Formats: sequence, structure tokens, C-alpha cells
Amino acid sequence: MDEERIFTPEDFTDEQNMIARTASQFVEKEVEPHREAIEKQDFNRVVTILRNAGDLGLLGHSIPEAYGGLGLDKISKGLVGEAVGKTGSYGVAHSNHTCIATLPITYFGTDAQKQKYLPKLASGEYIGAYCLTEPSAGSDALSAKTKAELSSDGHHYLLNGTKIYITNAQFSDTFIVYAKVDGEKFTAFIVEKDFPGLSLGPEEKKMGIKGSSTRSVIFEDCLVPVENVLGEIGRGHIIALNVLNLGRFNLGSACVGAAKYGLELAIAYTNERKQFKKTIAEFGATKEKIAQMASRIYAAESLQYRTAGLLEEALGDLYDSDDHKLIGKRMMEYVMECAVCKVYSSETLDKIVDESLQLHGGNGFISEYRIEQMYRDSRINRIFEGSNEINRLLIPGLLFKKAAKGEIPMEDIIANARKEIAKKTEGVLAEEIQAVASIRRVFLILAGVAYETLGEKLEDSQETLMKLSELAIQLYATESSVLRSLKAVTTNGLEKEKMKENLAISLVSESMLDVEMVARKLASGILSGTQLTEVTKMISAELGAYCAEDVVLRNREIAAQLNEKQRYTC
Repeated sequence: MDEERIFTPEDFTDEQNMIARTASQFVEKEVEPHREAIEKQDFNRVVTILRNAGDLGLLGHSIPEAYGGLGLDKISKGLVGEAVGKTGSYGVAHSNHTCIATLPITYFGTDAQKQKYLPKLASGEYIGAYCLTEPSAGSDALSAKTKAELSSDGHHYLLNGTKIYITNAQFSDTFIVYAKVDGEKFTAFIVEKDFPGLSLGPEEKKMGIKGSSTRSVIFEDCLVPVENVLGEIGRGHIIALNVLNLGRFNLGSACVGAAKYGLELAIAYTNERKQFKKTIAEFGATKEKIAQMASRIYAAESLQYRTAGLLEEALGDLYDSDDHKLIGKRMMEYVMECAVCKVYSSETLDKIVDESLQLHGGNGFISEYRIEQMYRDSRINRIFEGSNEINRLLIPGLLFKKAAKGEIPMEDIIANARKEIAKKTEGVLAEEIQAVASIRRVFLILAGVAYETLGEKLEDSQETLMKLSELAIQLYATESSVLRSLKAVTTNGLEKEKMKENLAISLVSESMLDVEMVARKLASGILSGTQLTEVTKMISAELGAYCAEDVVLRNREIAAQLNEKQRYTC
């Protein structure tokens, strides 16, 4: 592990911090005062706010300057996503527009398409939507039945089909639509709301994110000019799946922002509410909850910006490129990391709003308190952008596919993991560094055991793949947290970065228990007899050696600092 190579929030530039402040101030001034109107589906208000965001450049962060945007890096993209994430419904509309509804044109559009649409999408004159899901095609998006046939005069494609659960449908001007040309060639199209043959279904009645429009989009011989084909005919899957990868990263950023706000609500409430002549914040059980919430957010934040740094390395120089093959290849490099961002951060948010509501007691169930809406709004994030189950299956599935193609020397890596002996290290976070190495070894060894035991059947053993994925997710989260803390302590000294050390230790102490449980379940699910005994001993030897000291004291120190600042801090 090399902490110097990863990007962390402590590496933000002055420009990135300025973008974060601008987005945060925008949310406080333009969005929060209208939360009730947005919740009551005042979509005119939502559109007005989106256009105000466009005036500030907050819709154009991922659009090149040549087409009216700011052409900012993926770190800035994450910061804006985090800022709007706390708003719930508005954040969904904003992030959907700036990511999956705009990036297909940014990265795969012709110059003419970019000239026509991107300046308007950057300013908010046009609002965008993304149309992929169908009644019979959800997770299996490529089984879509929407068809596109060339008209007799060769000037238009006629689209027929229905897309469901389309965010921003009510007020969108452009729709990125996927249809099969001649019923076979999966292709992307840019469709405008006024094209003949496009209509909308009724507004869906949802549990949460009520202020975000969700409707069906119906195509009945919808006339789409041939020049509105996006990318190549038959290559729409390259656009659809790769843009969704960035959507998953974007969703993770929004969840981190919302999680921080959920923690802030918990801190504020527990410091005001008194029981037994004490504030709730003074009780040890509350301090433990608050500290564990913060350490989980710290991990999510750490892996989000680590991934942002990786995405920037891969895509930062491609805003002006028209090499779609190269763009697709670069986007594919960090599919697994983007999936981890989506899964870990959405589940972090769910944990935070659940615990925050619990700390609110009965008041948390009352709509007068903000946490009630956050609790409802949070639930969709584990379904958005591919369910967490589908994303979990992606992670080990891609790993084994790369190994089969020879892109990763998986057999050698697993063999080395079996032989590797834990190296004793010294210094700050030494035990945590060893713990991360232990998680890595257990993951790799169990991946090898699973492959050896199940062979070609592994692909169909979703129970095993899901557990392997959970180990990989925990590895990325704990490693990101430990490396970030180590980098900060090495740079600034332990005295200044004691909070980061405490957060990393608190996170690792919880993660190790989760990892051991998942590893044991995986082993007992596919092994028996002597082999199960041997593997279980290996798991215990690797993961049982870690033992964090003074966890209660550390958690109380974390809670004390959070209560002093009245917000998430590290």
C-alpha cells in the first residue's frame, strides 16, 4: 500500500474548495428555503432552481468550456454532487441532469450534437433525462424491446416502445433513449420532447424523492432525425453501461453529502433533547452511535475521493477527444471502484438516516422533523443506477473475467496470498495496516477456493459471488480509510490528525468483525469436512489477530469533537 498515490479530501485545491463552497451556498440559499414546495411537487420551482444552478456553472461542471461548460475535474464533480445530495429530491433532479443525461453527449456526441445541445444543458435552458429502463428490462437493460426503424425516406428513425421510471420526465427537453434498430442493434438516440410521437405517462406516486418527477416516456412512431443517433448504430451498450458507471460514482457522492447532513441532524437533536436531566448526547450509547456513524462516513468519503482521483487520471484529458473507443476503454478501467462507491455509500446513508431517526425517538417519525423525509428519500439509492445486488455481482464477476482473459494474473496473485506471511510493522496505524493486508489475503484465498471448488459453476453461484463482493467492498473501504489517515498523519503529525487516526481505527474494528462473519459464511456455504476446517482456521488466524485497543475511549473522543463542532468533521 502506498498512501502517497491516493487522492484524499486533504488534497483539494483552492479551486476545488471554491466550487464546494459555491455549491453549498447555492443549496442553502436557493434550495433549502423551498424544500416544502419541492416536496409538494412544484416542478416549476425545481426548474427555476436548476436554471439558477446553470447561471452559477453548477450544471456545466462536466461539459467542456468549448461548449459552454466549465470542463472541471472529477473531484469537483464529486464535490457538487455531495453538496446537492443533502437536498433529496432536488439533488436527484440535478445529479441526473448533469451526469447520465448530459455525459452521453459530452463523451459520445458529434461536434454538431455538442454544439446544439451542450450549451443549453450547461445553462439549464434544456433539462435532460435518461431513458433506459423498460417494463420487462430493468437490471437486464440490454433486453430492451423499444424498437427503431428507418423511415422510407431515410430521414428519420421511428421509435416505438415505453421507458419507465424516468427521472425529470415532466420537465425535460432532451431524452437519451436506447432502442434496437431493426429490433436487434442496441443504439442510443437524442430525442427532444417536442418530437412527434413522444408522450408521458402519469406522475408516479412514490414513497420518497417526491419532488423529483418520475414518469413513463412513451414512443409511438416517434420521429427522430437520423442526425440524432448518438454514437454508432449497434454500439449503444458502450454508452449506456459506461455512463452508468459514472452515474454510480455520482450517486455515491450524493449519498456521502446526505449522510453528513443526517449525522448533523442527529448531533443537533441529541445536544438539545434532555432525558433524565442530561442531554441525550451525554449518554455513552449515543456517543458510540455517533462515532460509528462518523467512521462509516469517513470511509465512504475516503473511497469516493480516492475513486474520483482515479477517474480523473483516466478521463481528465478526454473532454476534447472524439476517439470513442478510447473513451469507452478508459471508462471501463474503474467499473469495480464505481460499483463500490454506489453500494458502500448508499448503504452508509441508509445506516446514518436509520440511526439518526432512532436518536430522534418518536419525533423522528414526525414529518415536522427533517430526518423523516431523509429516511424516505434514502431508500431509493440502493435501487438507482442498478440495484446494489446487481452491482455486487459485477465486482467479482469482472475480476474473474479479467483473469480468464489474462488481463490479471489471478492464479499467481492467489498463490502468493497463500504463501504470504504477515509482516510486522511499527508506527502509527501499524495494526490497521496489517488488518487491511489480512482482509486482502482472506479475499484472495477465498476467491481461489471458490474458483477451485465451483469452477464454471461459480458464475451461477450468486450466494458465493455476493459474499466475495462484500469482502472486496470492505477491503476497498478500510484500505481507503487507513491510507488516508496514514497520509494525513505522515504529512501533518499525529497531534494534528488524531481524529483521523481514531476514525480509521473505529472503522477497522467494526469492519473486521463484518469481514470475519462474511468469510465464514462463504466458506461454510461451499466447503465441508477437513477443507472447511482448514479454511476456517485460516480465516480465524488472519482476522482474529487484530484487536483494537480502548475502542470505547476512542469513540468518546470522536463524539466529543463532533459535538463540539456540531457537524461531521475529521
